[in-house]
Order: sequence, then C-alpha cells, then structure tokens
Amino acid sequence: MPSKTTERAPAERPGRGPHRRGPFARGPFGRGPLTLRARRARTAYLFLAPALLFFAVFYYVPIADVVHTSLHTGPRADEFDGLGNYVDAFDDPAARNSFVVTLLFTVGTTVGAIVLGLGLALLVNRPLRGRALFRLALLVPYLTSVAVVGLLWRNILDPQLGILNRMLREFDLPTQQWLNTAPLTTLVVITLWQISGYTMILFLAGLQGIPEVYYEAAYLDGAGSRQRFWRITLPLLAPTTLFVAVMAVISGLQAFGQAYIITNGGPADSTDLYVFHLFNVAFRSRDFGYSSALSVLLLIVIMVFTALQMRAGRRREVRY
Repeated sequence: MPSKTTERAPAERPGRGPHRRGPFARGPFGRGPLTLRARRARTAYLFLAPALLFFAVFYYVPIADVVHTSLHTGPRADEFDGLGNYVDAFDDPAARNSFVVTLLFTVGTTVGAIVLGLGLALLVNRPLRGRALFRLALLVPYLTSVAVVGLLWRNILDPQLGILNRMLREFDLPTQQWLNTAPLTTLVVITLWQISGYTMILFLAGLQGIPEVYYEAAYLDGAGSRQRFWRITLPLLAPTTLFVAVMAVISGLQAFGQAYIITNGGPADSTDLYVFHLFNVAFRSRDFGYSSALSVLLLIVIMVFTALQMRAGRRREVRY
C-alpha cells in the first residue's frame, strides 16, 4: 500500500507570525517588543494629548513668561535685573504685610470651611423634611460670582443705607461700622457664607460613602454617637477633609475679589490681600517685573503648602 504522507505546516517562531500581536509584538522601528503596559501608556498619552496641549498653551507658557518677566525691570520690563525683584519683595514692608494678612485670611477660611461644611453635611445627611431644598439654598451662594457677592454684601454692610444698620435702628440699637471694626473678620465671614455650601456637598459625598456596617457594628458594641463620630466618621473622612483643606488654602492664598470690591484693601491696609497688592503693583504702579516676581513667590508658597498638606494627610489616612 502506498504510504500516506502528512504535510506539516512550517514551524513558526514566537513573534514571527503576522497574527501574533500579544506581548511579543514588535515596537516601532523594530526596537524590541511592545509590552501591554507600554501599549496602554501609549493609548493613555494619545487621549491626554489634547489636555496636555491645552495646559501647555494656557498654563505652562504663561508661567514661563511670568518667570522671565520677573527677572527684568523697567517700565516695559526689558532691562535684565536678575534676582533684584525677589530681593525687593522680601525687603518691601507692604508685601510682607499683605502676605501676613493673606495667611490670617487663609487660616480663618480654611478652618471655617472644614467646620461649617462638616457640620452642615451632618445636618442635611439626616432624613429631614425639605432637606433637598435646604441643600440647594446653601449651594446657591457658591454658584454666584465673587463680584455679585461682593456688591451684595457691600450694600448690606453700608453704614448709612445697609439693611443691617436699618434693622438696628428699628430696635433702637446703636449702628455699627461693619467694615471698620473688624474688616478682615468680615471678609472671612462673607467668604465662608459663599463657600460653605460647596464644602457641605463634598463632606456629604464623603459621609454617604462610609458603609453603614461600621456604624451598626459600633452600635452593637455599645458605642455612643460621639464615639461613632470620633472613631468612625472623622477618620474615614480624612481624604475628604484633606481635599477641602487643600482647595481652601489655594483659594485663600489667591483671594482677590473680596478685598477689591468690598474693602478696597482698607482700612489702613488691614485687608490688603496678597493678590490685591500684586494687582496694585502691576496695574497701578505699572511695575510688571516686580509684580511678576510676587506672582512667582505666590506660586512657590502654594506649591509648598499643598505638598505639606498632602504629606500630612496621607500619614493620617485611616482604612478599616
């Protein structure tokens, strides 16, 4: 009988077949295998390219231009001065005063935002009637621009025509100079009135993300409401608290509209916030080199504060 021969397909080496596109696929220009991780990274960068281009054009390029301008002086900032503007910034008593005022303002708004936001979130997280309307009412001030809020409160606090002094006159009480007695505290209160709704929403999302099983187990173990708050709620809200603190510090250090619209930096520079001082140097004194140096120093301060907060927050993060 004639023997039957079986034709065998030629053996293929790993990675030689055209259909093999697994971890042995060749990279561009034949420079070795393109791993799954590399392919994912390449895809991610392709999707991130529009955002990176946007940040490069509208953020990084302007920052580089500000740094370049800060090294120059003169009416048009065209005379190279090296670090002279930075030396002047540290020797300027007005700049130091504005930085101290801004730090006090930032501390007040940050602590107040955390305390008020958490307190309101605990309140509206309960099954109360009309809580949806209450949440919306608290969030409306945050959705209003700083300019509108500033004009609103400037009229409310007006010593002659303001509604607060009118109410005091109706009750035969002495009127107050609201923007002269404690102007910086007044700005802090107005800012908290505007941002407390936003921080409330953040803390509310954090509260609703805590599993109920933790509270049930603590209740069965005999823990009271205070113990459940300090041992469960507060530790598990650490990431939310960190986010609120970082955003409040950045917002406080960059505050401008409150001083510009409500107090104009007064009285006696007691509300001369750093960005408002920077604005006066740039657009009233026309010293763009010095104002650019002040901007770079503010950027460095924000980066340092943010890094310290992130490091401290990660150390205190608790997981059950």
